[in-house]
Amino acid sequence: MSIGDEVSAVKEITDQTFQTEVLQSKIPVLVDCWAEWCAPCRMISPIIERLSQEYNGKFAVYKCNIDSNFQTAVQFGISSIPTLLFFKDGLLVNKLIGAYPKEIIKEKMEEILRKG
Repeated sequence: MSIGDEVSAVKEITDQTFQTEVLQSKIPVLVDCWAEWCAPCRMISPIIERLSQEYNGKFAVYKCNIDSNFQTAVQFGISSIPTLLFFKDGLLVNKLIGAYPKEIIKEKMEEILRKG
């Protein structure tokens, strides 16, 4: 396997799979709402990938392309991207709008895990 061939730990989520994968998840979930044309979204993509690997088994991490999953974007009031949605027990418990550094995103994840 060469560099760049590693399998992504971040899965794509759709309007159709959102309920099952996110709202019914047994572990907390981070959803990265993004679009192909969004430069800040591309900037944080490697950060989201690394966090997905670091928190494997503790946090489910998904990407949701808002251009093709309009229903999810409307449901959660996404008007700017990137938007990171944090869920626990089927509820939206936190949201970050904009391109944040890894430390800030990780801090939000840790906060959710600490609340048991």
